[in-house]
Amino acid sequence: MAIVRRAEGRAYLTPLVGFLLLFLGFPAVINIIYSVSTVDFQTLRSPTLSGFGNYLAVLADRDFWRAIFFSLRFGILTALIECLLGLFLAIFLAPLLSKRSVLMAPLMLPLMVAPAMIGLMYRLVLHEFAGPVPYYLFEWFGDSPAFLDVAHAFWTLTVVETLQWTPFAFLLFYMAYVAVPLDVREAAALDGASAIKLLWFIELPLMLPTLMIAFFIRFIDGFRVFDNVYALTGSGAGGSTMSLSIYIYQAFFKEGAIGKAVAASVVLFLASLLVLYSLNWLAGRRRT
Repeated sequence: MAIVRRAEGRAYLTPLVGFLLLFLGFPAVINIIYSVSTVDFQTLRSPTLSGFGNYLAVLADRDFWRAIFFSLRFGILTALIECLLGLFLAIFLAPLLSKRSVLMAPLMLPLMVAPAMIGLMYRLVLHEFAGPVPYYLFEWFGDSPAFLDVAHAFWTLTVVETLQWTPFAFLLFYMAYVAVPLDVREAAALDGASAIKLLWFIELPLMLPTLMIAFFIRFIDGFRVFDNVYALTGSGAGGSTMSLSIYIYQAFFKEGAIGKAVAASVVLFLASLLVLYSLNWLAGRRRT
């Protein structure tokens, strides 16, 4: 009986394994080959193996490390702010949304807009010479910061990213918050627990897996950000807002250094895998 079940399990898994090998495994093998080859658009079909020179070139490139630093700082900061704001909104609005669930729809509107469109919209709104925000700030206060210059671009991008993706964290946290069993809350209230103690010692620990998942998803998304940063500022003056994805894009399309770009993308993949492994390890230690 066990042999039959094992055979059935393999039969069920075969289509999924075949799909993954075809659509993920084959491109991954091609990318690994390109990353250790001398290749451009003319030699795309016949790359010449050259060892790990592309990886060494990437690791020796100052722009690569600048992009890594920007992506790390941007990913951590935006994920932290989005999760904190999302948690606050989930707890604060839970009583209202339990009675007026239709209000959830407008809160999700920022998620419906493509990041590139968000970037273009804010580029027009915040433009130093044509944007309405700098214009009215200058009219009302006599001065306006240049939102997209070197000094302010990072924080402008952080605010734009936060405004668009906080609803995602809010949605996850709201679902986790309302899923806390009512009898647990009632038992804590009978024991005399205040709202703060109820939140800190009962609700937040029960929501912790969702908090960790949301932070990880938003960190990875912020770390590999491309759309709205490229639409708003590009790589910025002197590469000040060059994310790792923009670095790969420029190496691939502008420089034609396909091997170097693919090597950088492999490094990005390995970095994401390391973060995923670390979070899984932490979650395993917490369960034990």
